[in-house]
Amino acid sequence: MKDDDAKRSRSRGGRRGADKGRSAAPGQNPFLETPFITRGIPPYELLGEDALQRIEDTAERIMAEIGIEFREDPEVVELFRKAGAMVTPVSADAWNLKFERGMIRAILKTAPARFTQHARNPARSIEIGGDATVFAPSYGSPFVMDLDQGRRYGTINDFENFVKLAQSSPWLHHSGGTICEPTDIAVNKRHLDMVYAHMRYSDRPFLGSITAPERAADSIEMCRILFGADYVDQHCVIMGNFNTTSPLVMDGVTTRGIREYAQAGQGSIHLPFLLGGAVSPLTIAGSVAQCLAETMVSAAITQLVRPGSPAILGSFISSMSLRSGSPTFGTPEPALGSLVMGQLARRLNMPLRCAGNFSTSKLLDAQAMQQSVMSMMSAVQCGANFILHSAGFLDGLLSMSYEKFVLDADFCGALHAYMKGVEVSDDTLGFDALAEQGPGAHLFGTAHTLKHYQTAYWDSALDDNQPWETWNEQGASDAASRANQRWKDQLAVYEAPPMDDAVDDALKAFIAQRKDAMPDAWY
Repeated sequence: MKDDDAKRSRSRGGRRGADKGRSAAPGQNPFLETPFITRGIPPYELLGEDALQRIEDTAERIMAEIGIEFREDPEVVELFRKAGAMVTPVSADAWNLKFERGMIRAILKTAPARFTQHARNPARSIEIGGDATVFAPSYGSPFVMDLDQGRRYGTINDFENFVKLAQSSPWLHHSGGTICEPTDIAVNKRHLDMVYAHMRYSDRPFLGSITAPERAADSIEMCRILFGADYVDQHCVIMGNFNTTSPLVMDGVTTRGIREYAQAGQGSIHLPFLLGGAVSPLTIAGSVAQCLAETMVSAAITQLVRPGSPAILGSFISSMSLRSGSPTFGTPEPALGSLVMGQLARRLNMPLRCAGNFSTSKLLDAQAMQQSVMSMMSAVQCGANFILHSAGFLDGLLSMSYEKFVLDADFCGALHAYMKGVEVSDDTLGFDALAEQGPGAHLFGTAHTLKHYQTAYWDSALDDNQPWETWNEQGASDAASRANQRWKDQLAVYEAPPMDDAVDDALKAFIAQRKDAMPDAWY
């Protein structure tokens, strides 16, 4: 495998120039960049055995007594029927499936507890599962916003900009997926441009299209061009992020897409989007039980199609304003739900995706960052392995913010240091630093301070820690203004990682052929 990776590094351009223009704050250490985080802190265990067992029992009751409705995909229904599910027709193209206790859990035993998603630059391949954590940008916003132009529909130029900003951050590990919707390209064709942007402007792993089975197939075929067909057959190089249709429904577009990725041996994320009181019980324990049932059944499809194919459990539990009916993000109850889902995923021995830098604020203000920290810390503390929406989420996921993107990425840098934990050794205990000059003497010039001063503390690229007088004399800029300048500076010095010209030409030819084969569709 190492030989394969070395060959890919040479043929795809490797790491040459990938870090040029990556501006670090004074005192930051670019060499600390890692392809993923290895946790140095344990996940938080919120509930005891009895409570966890009751949630699992309720999830099993949902699957056995209420069931999951499958629509417009008789092939997936037949897979479950052969595995032992009880199938009841609901209509000509819908079926209710019930699963006896333990059936889905048994199917999921072949899902890997940890797997690698390979990048075109092998140095940036990531691990998902176990003690590994991956940060990826936000996903799915139709609008973008910045301080200069305000809120507007996203374009392919915006999409490419966000891919470049993710590539430029040492604190993100993944290029993401639909970072924003490029609404200037036809709906049935934009997936080709999005996947190409990830491939061309980043050398990190990425997500492919899931909005139609044929678009999922196109995403995988483009990976065969980039990585080689034989390599793709044996390695996970792309993933799809699939939502169930809550409550307790899986539509055919979703299940056929899941099957497309699994058949190719590629990864998939299985995410119920639960809005408490609307499509799930209002109480968090009930939402967690439903989430567990839906994500388990969705993930089980992958193992029926190709046992051993990578699958990630998902949790997207949201509260709502009961006065208006609007979703709310970054609130404490869903954060607690994330902690519980972390425990349940570990009991299933499967990777988990949950939470992120969520906010319903319409501006980059105190609400935006307070809600984001509440939500993101729950993902970190619960032991989540893949954290989508790590950067840019604003306006309840409707808007992707340039300024919030770089502020969130900076916060991700702080989380790198936080998740590293505390090293306790003769050196870090610092006895010699105190003994060198004794009581009453400062430690600025001690050998211990001189040894560690560049690496002891994480240093923000955006915080202003100067005295008030100095800050005021220099223009009294706030965090949003500094972030505005930051993303512009990063794009100004960005350089695309090299790509083999023949591979690039082959990708462009494939895209042109696929676009020529169908008329534009705008809905």
